[in-house]
Amino acid sequence: MDFDEVLEEIGQFGRYQVINYVLICLPVLFSAANSLTYVFTAGVPRYRCHVPGCDDEENASYSAPWLPEVIPPSEQENSAWSNTYTPDQCFMYTPESNFTDNSCALGHFSNDKVKCDSWIYEDNERTIVGEWNITCIENQWKLSLVGTVHFAGILMGSIVFGLLADRFGRKLVFVFCILLMSVTGIAQAVSPDYITFQVFVFINALGTAGVYPLAFIIGVELVGKQKREMSGIILNYFYAVGEAAVGLVAWLTKDWMAIQLAVSAPPALFALYYWFIPESVRWLLAKNMNRKAGKIVKKAAKVNRVVLSERLLSSFDERKTKSEKGEDMAEEKEAQGIMKTIIQICKSKSCFCVPSTCFIIDLNWAVILLFLIGKLGITSSFGVIVVYTAELYPTVMRSIGVGTSSTVARVGAMVAPFAPLLGIYMQALPLLLFGIVSFIAGVLALFFPETLGTRLPDTVEELENL
Repeated sequence: MDFDEVLEEIGQFGRYQVINYVLICLPVLFSAANSLTYVFTAGVPRYRCHVPGCDDEENASYSAPWLPEVIPPSEQENSAWSNTYTPDQCFMYTPESNFTDNSCALGHFSNDKVKCDSWIYEDNERTIVGEWNITCIENQWKLSLVGTVHFAGILMGSIVFGLLADRFGRKLVFVFCILLMSVTGIAQAVSPDYITFQVFVFINALGTAGVYPLAFIIGVELVGKQKREMSGIILNYFYAVGEAAVGLVAWLTKDWMAIQLAVSAPPALFALYYWFIPESVRWLLAKNMNRKAGKIVKKAAKVNRVVLSERLLSSFDERKTKSEKGEDMAEEKEAQGIMKTIIQICKSKSCFCVPSTCFIIDLNWAVILLFLIGKLGITSSFGVIVVYTAELYPTVMRSIGVGTSSTVARVGAMVAPFAPLLGIYMQALPLLLFGIVSFIAGVLALFFPETLGTRLPDTVEELENL
């Protein structure tokens, strides 16, 4: 049965689809937030050495008028064109050898430096840096590793839950991923140490990896071919709002635990979706569950206030489905075509981006402007690529197909957190790297085929006939 013909009768984007589409978009807000929290939880606030005797032991402040005498200026943040003093993060001057008083040795500090073992943070901002003293240059890899572990979880989750969704259904796996994201996000906030925190970062990313792709797939399989691009773009709006929201929460709370709880606890309510949102009709038909698909279609027709034809109603008769043996043979044949299909799609349009900018100058406003232009390009390309990828994969393997394509992107995302460390050797190197790679990808995208207005393939055979 061709579900696109069904949509011609019930409506390509009627009231029923609108309601369910909004419902599946809501978890995407929290998925986006969970994908970005590591930027703030592992963020590096301004900090300096705690100076015994000079700092108030109970209410120390990051700024003090005597700092230039006690702490050397930071070599990284102080430059020739800036007259602003920024204290070093890890070293302070030692008192003169003839000064034995335990009080503050103002006027008696030498030029010799010593590494400190306790720190004062600006504005009392709480991140895992202060929680577990992940300070100084030798520990920066631990902070970068948080992002890498996160994207390693995204990589694995994209494959695993894509495969499970094709096997057990979109809805069940979608709800499970939301709950996994919620529970492990809360667990991050109460982690007692860095190792435990990283374990939950990885598991949380597994769940997060399944939310957006499955929401997209459920949405794109719910609407007609003329509404697919629109549905994908709207979903990206929710994702963008979720990313912006986590920044707002971080600005208001300045506390990594509060951020984690704010973006992870509310999604637990989406467990109710198991009883509210429908299974993908396309998936049910592909699995020859015609009777279940028929119930959903009849409900959609009722909500959309349309009358189904007798021909359509009779097509959902369970007696007309394939036998158990026939289903197994069909699935085996489809499985054999998976690798061939993946190779075909990897040769076409499984991943691309619009060139981002990489020109660097010392003017902050220009850097921000160029960054936003690059972000605009990459966000626009992301909105197109997820729709395009779903249009190429057949229903029987659409989840694993989108997941596999997403996995390719996560390989780069795993390496990305370490890219800023290249700035130690050359300040412009990280952005030059991103800009050049994006430009090459954008040029290669010019060779991809067009899929606008084509029907979604349900089987490998239909894909090969496109």
